[in-house]
Amino acid sequence: MPVLKEGDKVPAIKGVDQNGNNISLADYKGKKVVLYFYPEDDTPTCTIQACNLRDNYALLKQQGFEVIGVSPDDAKSHKKFETKFNLPFTLIADLNHKIIDKYGLWAPKQMFGHKYMGVLRTTFLIDEKGKIRKIFARPKNKSHAEEIIKAWNELK
Repeated sequence: MPVLKEGDKVPAIKGVDQNGNNISLADYKGKKVVLYFYPEDDTPTCTIQACNLRDNYALLKQQGFEVIGVSPDDAKSHKKFETKFNLPFTLIADLNHKIIDKYGLWAPKQMFGHKYMGVLRTTFLIDEKGKIRKIFARPKNKSHAEEIIKAWNELK
C-alpha cells in the first residue's frame, strides 16, 4: 500500500456518492479539498467527526474548502447518515476499498483485544493544484474543522 506524504500529488479517485452521482477528485480541480476517511457511518466517533464538520461547514466553505468523506459503507448507508445528521457534504461509497487502498488506509486494527482490518481515520488537506498539504493521521474529532483551518493558516 502506498504511503503518502505531505507534498505528494494526490491520487486520483472516482466513486459514487450518497445520491448515486459519480464523483471524481478531478471535479474539484482548482479548489481546496478536505478529504477525510472514516471507518463507518453512524458510529459514535464517526458521527462526532462528521457533525463537527457539519457544524463548521459554513466556515470551511468561507475558507474555500470542499469537504468529501470516504468510508467502506454503501451509498444507501451514506444517504441514511447524511439525512439523519443533516450532513451538507459529499460522502463517497468505497465498498471494495479501491480508494482507501490508494491512500494506504486499509490496515490491521485492534479494539478490546480483537484484531481486524479497517480504515485508518485520516484527513488530507489538498490544495488547488492537487498536492497534499497536510495529513491528519489522528484527527481531533470534536474540533476537527478548527484544526483544519488552523493548520491551513499556518501553511500560508
